Amino acid sequence: MLKRLNEALPGLVLGIIIYGILLQLTGVWLVADKLRYSTGLWIGIGCALFMAIHMAMSIEDAVSIGTEDGAKKKTIASAMFRYMIVLLVLVVMCYFNLGMILPAFFGVLGLKFSAYAQPLLGRLYGKRDHNDDASGNDEIV
Repeated sequence: MLKRLNEALPGLVLGIIIYGILLQLTGVWLVADKLRYSTGLWIGIGCALFMAIHMAMSIEDAVSIGTEDGAKKKTIASAMFRYMIVLLVLVVMCYFNLGMILPAFFGVLGLKFSAYAQPLLGRLYGKRDHNDDASGNDEIV
């Protein structure tokens, strides 16, 4: 299902989950309140997953609009919606004392980690980079 939205989305989601597991395994040993740390972290990871999926859907919608101006407006509106949702989740976390805010923020950063780690994860899983085909086989005439 995720691959239908965007070719890179399954890898992005996998990277976010791997990042969350790594932070869980390392960070839980460093804090006194392990439950609040874990809750905050996984709320942030959930936000990162939401952002990745919503971003893929927004890109698909923006491309199908047809006009450059409409696509630009759709992209900006979708980005603002994502940021407002994450901000709302963090405010609700603070208000109801649901988890630590810093691990939640680090969980949201899992989207960035996963995006930057895509080339590395692709190589680990044996997928070729899209630039691999263009390099090395060109002959100068």
